[in-house]
Amino acid sequence: MKPPFSYLFVPGNRPDRFDKALASGADAIIIDLEDAVAADDKALAREHIGTWLSAQTDVGDRVLVRINDASTPWFDTDLGFVRGTRIRGVMLPKVEHGKQVDRVRAALPSGGFVVPIIESARGVLAVESIAAVPGVQRLAFGTLDYAVDLNLSGDERGLVYPACRIAIVSRAAGLSSPIAGVTTDIADEVKLLADLAFARACGFGAKLCIHPRQVASLHRAMAPRPEEIAWAQRVLTAANAAPGAVQVDGQMVDRPVVLKAMSILERALR
Repeated sequence: MKPPFSYLFVPGNRPDRFDKALASGADAIIIDLEDAVAADDKALAREHIGTWLSAQTDVGDRVLVRINDASTPWFDTDLGFVRGTRIRGVMLPKVEHGKQVDRVRAALPSGGFVVPIIESARGVLAVESIAAVPGVQRLAFGTLDYAVDLNLSGDERGLVYPACRIAIVSRAAGLSSPIAGVTTDIADEVKLLADLAFARACGFGAKLCIHPRQVASLHRAMAPRPEEIAWAQRVLTAANAAPGAVQVDGQMVDRPVVLKAMSILERALR
């Protein structure tokens, strides 16, 4: 399975939305037990999720559950819930050291995976050890909580260092490219695309969505433009026709350029 481009959150206490989320076109959905569910509703949300999962033939890697973080009173109960289901993917918020991920991994079946969310200064400093934990599929950057933790002004320049660090560590650890945080204004496509462009510039390859309407916009933006596809095809044609470095459109083509062209055509196929 190719790494998802889009992850759509759906509240765990809204079982009427689970099937709709699956049908939204999102590559993956995240059923949320954390921020979207009030404390008094968490037990009922687990029941809703368990009932829905038991009725599914095979959710595979396309459905994840975001549990509550390790510092909360619901963490152990959430782990017990995970053990009792067929869920394979867990998103773990506010990760600050690898032992938190290890506890989640132990609750998953063979082949299960964890997506840690880096949301604090401590998380950024520990990101290398977090990425090295077996079972980590990719990292996510919780930009909103990170901004609160560091009391950022709102200028996105404050996110450049942690975003690039998370992307570099992901690459070095052999993980899929990381997942960018949410855009809270669901009606502002310009802001959504700007947030995506910033994340892509830092090396991210996916984004969290909080509304189905964001999914289609995200996929359109992630798809290469026709002129990019045509360029990539010219590059590969030229590279296959002659060994060594060649020229395309007046520019030298070597191995990094060929790899970029291959990546563009792969995105076009998706």
